Amino acid sequence: RDWREAVHDVDCVVHGAARVHGMEHRASDPLTAYRRVNVEGTLRLARQAAAAGVRRLIFISSVKAIGESTRAGHPFSADQPPSPTDAYGLSKLEAERGLRDLASATGMEVVIIRPPLVYGPGVKANFRSLMKWLTRRVPLPFGAIDNRRSLVGIDNLVDLVVTCIDHAAAANQVFLVSDDDDLSTSELLLRLGEALGRPARLIPVPERWLRVAASMIGKPELAHRLLSSLQLDVTKTRERLGWKPVVTVDEGLRRTAAHWLASQRNDG
Repeated sequence: RDWREAVHDVDCVVHGAARVHGMEHRASDPLTAYRRVNVEGTLRLARQAAAAGVRRLIFISSVKAIGESTRAGHPFSADQPPSPTDAYGLSKLEAERGLRDLASATGMEVVIIRPPLVYGPGVKANFRSLMKWLTRRVPLPFGAIDNRRSLVGIDNLVDLVVTCIDHAAAANQVFLVSDDDDLSTSELLLRLGEALGRPARLIPVPERWLRVAASMIGKPELAHRLLSSLQLDVTKTRERLGWKPVVTVDEGLRRTAAHWLASQRNDG
């Protein structure tokens, strides 16, 4: 696609479009499909932006460019060596590297933001499924899960993006972002249930049993996302930019739940 007219006389471009994680089943060659959009499409836009004199490009990457999970007490940091484990994460990392090379060659500033799971009004995929289960008062087998996962509400992600548009210290840097309040899967369900007004009904099933059951039904990746830890250390983001989350997890969940409940009333 030709973006030259769109980026003409523009100071800063925020690029968040992507072929997203979870679309693997729609392509016979997932890595090629991801690269076509997430790498080639991103770099085509970036080259046209640089040629048009755009000062700064902010790229919404993904924590999956670093990896899929963390060990307890060892969160990902912004500048650690990346090790993506799937085609989506690899495509995001390749796009990051291409953007850095372009920044060096052209002088256009590049800011890379790596969010974890993003939630907020209109959220889809697994998060929406959790709200559906909670709303229907389905007993969920996650009462014994003691993992820790970083999330980011859309309001906090947008606030960081706005901060990065003009902040001098953001130029050519990589930042992690989260609500800075990591939750276990069971804690998330309890707090989301409270926001929905539907107290979560959690059954304490051992993690090992859940992983075996997920493998038996062909859903090992879903189990990994629900049961493993994925923590982000946002110290660099806080200290270099003076940034902090503007919305708490509970407020973000309340807004997400309110939108979901309103949509269910409208659909009904």
